Amino acid sequence: MQTQAVPLTLVDVVLPQRRTMHNVILVVLFSLLIGISAQIAIPLPFTPVPITMQTLMVLLTGMLLGSRLGSITVLAYLAEGLAGLPVFAGGTSAWSPSSIPGVPVLLGPSAGYLVGFVFAAGLAGWLAERGWDRVWWTTALAMVLGNLVIYAFGVGWLSTFLGVSQAIAAGALPFLIGDAVKIALAVIALPGGWAFVKK
Repeated sequence: MQTQAVPLTLVDVVLPQRRTMHNVILVVLFSLLIGISAQIAIPLPFTPVPITMQTLMVLLTGMLLGSRLGSITVLAYLAEGLAGLPVFAGGTSAWSPSSIPGVPVLLGPSAGYLVGFVFAAGLAGWLAERGWDRVWWTTALAMVLGNLVIYAFGVGWLSTFLGVSQAIAAGALPFLIGDAVKIALAVIALPGGWAFVKK
């Protein structure tokens, strides 16, 4: 007797019979969406790290594609930046000058956030594979946990430039309200998507 696997993520439900080429297309598409979301940036005068829609897109990528494909997608996005494509915040690449003279974005104050994106997408995807994206409060909790991973890497690296207390003040606190708005958007989108496909 043949049993059918239970869909793990929303994309698994929408595209149940995916082949390798479908996954490649999803990786390219979502990596481009992450790059586009990075261009929706609000620079702040008191921190070298701008507010972007990028964290929302990174976490949605993980939750929609799952842990493995979500992490691969973020790695593809980073590879695009390493190749010199202007996909990072402000239309920069890994080799563009950062806010620190003589230091490229790859090693600049926001580099830790970029690394954190890979692990955050993986965690968000892992939680989505366990059904955390189907109910509003677990979606919110998954987004909070994903953001904490991003902050751990981002603020940790930023502290090498500013010190720990100043890194928290400049690299985390200014973004909490924006993160709350992004979490609210995810709470509407993901459980809403599940409700729609179950109709």
